[in-house]
Amino acid sequence: MSMKQFKIGGVPEHFNLPWYLTLKNKEYHEVDINLRWTDYYGGTGQMCKALREGEIDMAVILTEGIIRDIINGNPSKIVQVFVKSPLIWGIHTAKNSDYKSISDLKGTKAAISRYGSGSHLMAYVNAEKQGWDTEKDLDFEVIKNLEGALNGLPEGKGDYFMWEKFTTKPYVDNGPFNIVGECPTPWPCFVIAVRNEVLENDPDAVSKILDIINATTEEFKEIPCIDQMISNRYDQNIEDVQEWLSLTEWSQEQLSEAEVTRVQKKLKQLQLIESEKPINDILG
Repeated sequence: MSMKQFKIGGVPEHFNLPWYLTLKNKEYHEVDINLRWTDYYGGTGQMCKALREGEIDMAVILTEGIIRDIINGNPSKIVQVFVKSPLIWGIHTAKNSDYKSISDLKGTKAAISRYGSGSHLMAYVNAEKQGWDTEKDLDFEVIKNLEGALNGLPEGKGDYFMWEKFTTKPYVDNGPFNIVGECPTPWPCFVIAVRNEVLENDPDAVSKILDIINATTEEFKEIPCIDQMISNRYDQNIEDVQEWLSLTEWSQEQLSEAEVTRVQKKLKQLQLIESEKPINDILG
């Protein structure tokens, strides 16, 4: 029997270590699936494009980003939550910047990886939280990815940059960034999305993949020396890793209808979508 070929994409961050471990152990081969992982440094916007173009079959992707893209015609569905705790977005400025607080950033330029990505959508969530006018007080500069921000922010390409705060922490401790505040997502942060074509043709393979990853995330925090492994692999201080582990919860369940509704309502209120879609168009 020949192996099923499957392609999955995700960000190269500590959240996705469970995928790396299951792939390294060749666990998918045991159920006749050859799952190949691609790192997407450009994040959600880049992965939405890859799903649309059939470059990948599945993605581990930010909830608000994929819901917005499905509403805008991405032929995919969410099959499960991957991380149910919020993502804690750090709001960063350059070390050499005059901006020292979130309120200083009103009306300045947010550096974003691309339109439709988490760094773009969360700038709206943050603006609304601060009571800013999302029409007048937001402006954007596209910088592609974290590296683009590390190089661009000190040169004045964008004034602030929102990214997951533990990923950027090393660059705050000894690099070009300051952190002036935080903005957690008001919903579970990462979901697993699959192209509709794949869901129709290969539902069995999809559920086998989910079974394997879920068995790993359920036990993930109990893996011996997991904090040390994350610290080494992602170049993080062990204390930061331990704090991150204490705040992060993986999930093995589908996103609830209430959560989908909450995300859609917020996207609509921020004028990031024109209208809401039926739940069945979003959840697979």
